[in-house]
Amino acid sequence: MLTFEQKQAIIETFPELTKKEISLKRVNYHFENSLYEKTIVVEKLHPNGNGFVFVGDLLQYEAEASDKGLVNIRDYDEQALRDIVAAAISYLSEDMEEEPIVESWRSREGVVLELIYENRAWAIYHQDNLEEAFGTREAAVAYLREEGFRPSK
Repeated sequence: MLTFEQKQAIIETFPELTKKEISLKRVNYHFENSLYEKTIVVEKLHPNGNGFVFVGDLLQYEAEASDKGLVNIRDYDEQALRDIVAAAISYLSEDMEEEPIVESWRSREGVVLELIYENRAWAIYHQDNLEEAFGTREAAVAYLREEGFRPSK
């Protein structure tokens, strides 16, 4: 487990975050350029190593996140901490009105599925029906390949 000081040093490598001291020697890190009202990325980082990162409804953290979209980072290693902070900043800086990314995938039988990145998730559609949704493109592509699909040309 990383110490409080180690976690602070890692978090402070993100220049877009602003440190704000709060009660009981805890600190928050804010992303002032958030496109949303929520600006706290790292919440209540405590000298005992406990703390939380806001991930909202990002699918790749769905299993770990509380109802408020917070993930406890007490036992995170350096790479996991860097990854979750970067994901949180990206989450708060994404404009939900962006054009979706659409890819077509085809099976040997000629069935066509669309892999679409929208609303912060990778969704697989058959016609207008949602088949599956994933938090990362890698997970969605692995699923498609396991099911015998390949990218359409």
